[in-house]
Amino acid sequence: APFIIKEDSLVFVQNNISEYTIIRPENSTDANIKAATELQSYFKKISGIEIPIKTDAEPAGEYEILVGYTNRSADGQFDTAKLGDEGFVIETVGKKLFIAGSGVRGALYGVYTFLEEYLGVRWFTPTLEKVPESKDIVIDANLNRVVEPSFVVRRNDTMGTNEAYRARTKMNVSFHYEMPEYGGALTYVLWDVTLDKLVPDSLFTEHPEYFAMNPDGTRTTDHVCLSHPDVLSVAVENARNAILECEKDSKYIHIGQKDNMNYCHCETCTSLYEKYGAVSAPTLLFTNAFADALDDEFPDFTFTFYAYNETDRPPTDLTLRCNDNVIPVLCGLHKACRSHPLTECGAMDGIENETFDMLYGDPEPQIAQDFANWVKIADRTYIYDYTINFLNTAQFFSNFETMQSTMKYMHDIGITGDVYNCVDGH
Repeated sequence: APFIIKEDSLVFVQNNISEYTIIRPENSTDANIKAATELQSYFKKISGIEIPIKTDAEPAGEYEILVGYTNRSADGQFDTAKLGDEGFVIETVGKKLFIAGSGVRGALYGVYTFLEEYLGVRWFTPTLEKVPESKDIVIDANLNRVVEPSFVVRRNDTMGTNEAYRARTKMNVSFHYEMPEYGGALTYVLWDVTLDKLVPDSLFTEHPEYFAMNPDGTRTTDHVCLSHPDVLSVAVENARNAILECEKDSKYIHIGQKDNMNYCHCETCTSLYEKYGAVSAPTLLFTNAFADALDDEFPDFTFTFYAYNETDRPPTDLTLRCNDNVIPVLCGLHKACRSHPLTECGAMDGIENETFDMLYGDPEPQIAQDFANWVKIADRTYIYDYTINFLNTAQFFSNFETMQSTMKYMHDIGITGDVYNCVDGH
């Protein structure tokens, strides 16, 4: 049968015949090349037809799928500044399909969205995908869709997550592993518990004053005394060495305390708690000073810190702000009931009809107000969430019906990034 183009459809493959060519920029990034080859691969998986890939250095043809920002794009057709690294456009113009986005991750994300939402490909797990089979591949000829990410940072790992699965599900955080072929990822020089590396316990013998004072006046390596002036210089020097020795192209470094609540009770730290109204104050002040000390040498770095356990509440004095390059990572959600969306249930300790806003009760709506205040004092705020219900760890944690509304809540209050922890599936 002849190859027929319908007025209201683009017919990429018909009766195992195709007239189309995939076009990518001549000077493509690794990720843009991957975007084109992934599109080619899945067209073949669906129809058995391998659509050829050419660059935009070749003369323009009538039937083209253009991946990335090619020279076929009319001036001003795509707002590249607004789309940034990860936004993309899926647009039909005549007999051509544009999947336009940056060579960082935009074009790649556009291809995966096109395959998933228009051709029916599904990636359920890193090892389980569903690809429909058909001798025809046809789409609507009237597409004009612009997609920009709701969160600048996204991670929702599952067991066995690999580079391909991260890209296909649009996770841009890997922490430790780069993946240039799939557009790279946000990686850290130091992540998670880091104060034990920046201020090692081995210093305790000669400098016990670097570490947290217990209420009885003794010192413990459970925490670091972040108000001690020498601690900053020690941490900065160790951070500088870690950055220079890091083999990854990481632009993030983290301030993370050990997993306990034995915070410092020295006179200086205590006065800061009282002055700013929260135990988190010395951590915020320390991270700001840490960033200032390293910013001249590493101007493109971002500095994050945990708001976790004793530091999960923000200062009540909202004049204490995070630097532009400092981001709090909020970890308090592990205390919440996760059997329902956060906006519908926050019940704990047998209190009935308790909402998420009243999670800690007493009766101040602490959690909701804490989130709101963190957002006020930081230009960017990340959530470090958990794929586990710590109130009942034996309970199967199925978050399919709760995650979307929870993400919307976070987005609406101004949270800019969401990172899931524990890597135990969902």
